[in-house]
Amino acid sequence: MATISEAEIEALALGAMRAWVAGDAKAMKQLTTRDFLMLVGSTPPQLLDRPSFLAAMAGGFGCTRFAFREVIARRHRDAAWFVAGAELDLALGRRAWTGAFLVSALFRKSAWSRRLLLADLSLARLDPDQDVAGAISRLQLWK
Repeated sequence: MATISEAEIEALALGAMRAWVAGDAKAMKQLTTRDFLMLVGSTPPQLLDRPSFLAAMAGGFGCTRFAFREVIARRHRDAAWFVAGAELDLALGRRAWTGAFLVSALFRKSAWSRRLLLADLSLARLDPDQDVAGAISRLQLWK
């Protein structure tokens, strides 16, 4: 795989999120692998496979707004990993699910098109307790 930059990985994630906001299941299908899985950080956590997620986009699981904050993007051999803190406005039917989330996405090279496609997408609410972030930050040896 040609060298892919962090900006290109972020652009892939932006494209997938924009397709979700637009409710464009056709575009999302083109952006995802056949074995795509979404992990939703509920209690207990729930999985959606590609057909379920595409149907859910039309059936009430929508993203109406997103904004990425802290972004980490890395290439790993034939894959790319994207993680970001994000503000999301999600709809679960009539229920609004909004706030700070962690979005994690794994992009994997397609065997057919040789381009990176979204293989896994995970969403989880972030813990608002600033003491947790501070405690973890103090564990970082590179500071």
